[in-house]
Amino acid sequence: MNRHLSYDDVLLRPQYSDIESRSEIDVSSDLGKGVLLRVPVIASPMDTVSESTMASAMAEGGGAAIVHRYNTIDEQCKHITMATIREGSPMPNLVGAAIGVSGDYLERARAVYEAGANFLCVDVAHGHHRMMKESLSQLRAIFGEKIHLMAGNVATLTGINDLADWGADSVRCNIGGGSICSTRIQTGHGLPGLQTILDCAQTDRDVKIIADGGIKNSGDIVKAIAAGADAVMVGSLLAGSMESPGELLYEDGCRWKVYRGMASKEAQLKWRGTYSSLEGVSSRVPYRGPVADILDELDRGIRSGFSYSGARNLKNFQAKAEFVQQTNSGLVESRTHINHRNW
Repeated sequence: MNRHLSYDDVLLRPQYSDIESRSEIDVSSDLGKGVLLRVPVIASPMDTVSESTMASAMAEGGGAAIVHRYNTIDEQCKHITMATIREGSPMPNLVGAAIGVSGDYLERARAVYEAGANFLCVDVAHGHHRMMKESLSQLRAIFGEKIHLMAGNVATLTGINDLADWGADSVRCNIGGGSICSTRIQTGHGLPGLQTILDCAQTDRDVKIIADGGIKNSGDIVKAIAAGADAVMVGSLLAGSMESPGELLYEDGCRWKVYRGMASKEAQLKWRGTYSSLEGVSSRVPYRGPVADILDELDRGIRSGFSYSGARNLKNFQAKAEFVQQTNSGLVESRTHINHRNW
């Protein structure tokens, strides 16, 4: 049985650098067909993360958001229209839209495209599936090559290869591992997040890799990119922002926002009135202020990460990055640990 690595199991070896300023570093990532990210961060298609306000803020900050599908087609289209209109600019905001693989997914795909979505995300928990193959085939028949198709999730090299062969331009890679996802506990299936990216990066297909799940900070983003990801998808890092959907809660003397997995009981009951397999939980996260500040912090961390390897752009960084495995003691040492010290 092979050992499989998670983000906390590794560090990146510092290397010689001649970079004098982070401004020399370009962290942009071109996913193809008009999906260009100045910051390689995408907001997850969840009802406590991505609606119109989040989509606008992410686009203006250089990332992107995928407007969730847990609503009516008209509601989703309204969010997309509100997010893409940018007064005084000839270029609309970059906004994605999620669709499923059954029911009204083709009608929804046509509608969100007409509403202005720049790319579609075929959004299912287990993407390496016959229904994904059929849906990607149908979508390619309708849209041809005029729109970027993101699909997922998968956790293996075979999975990403198949989705690429079926028509996906980019693939969300990870099964379980999200902060509110209980798939691995409920089903026993999944792979550690970093290992998923390392494995999927071995693909010989022309497909982009989206590291989705288990990203806790900018250091994890840097590690995901080093392993072969072209961008990351995050939920909890953005869920407590001013732009995330939901009311601001005042409890225990602090400000909070609700954050829940779309396979949680609460989320399923809201969007379809019933629930089946429970592979997520509902929780709350601290309020974190404007998403622009969060993106700026992540951008700074990614740039610093590239500089420690002496790399000026994403491809250069991936070519130079060197992983080392750390022990549990190394992980403790890596974290700020002054509060645990016995004086």
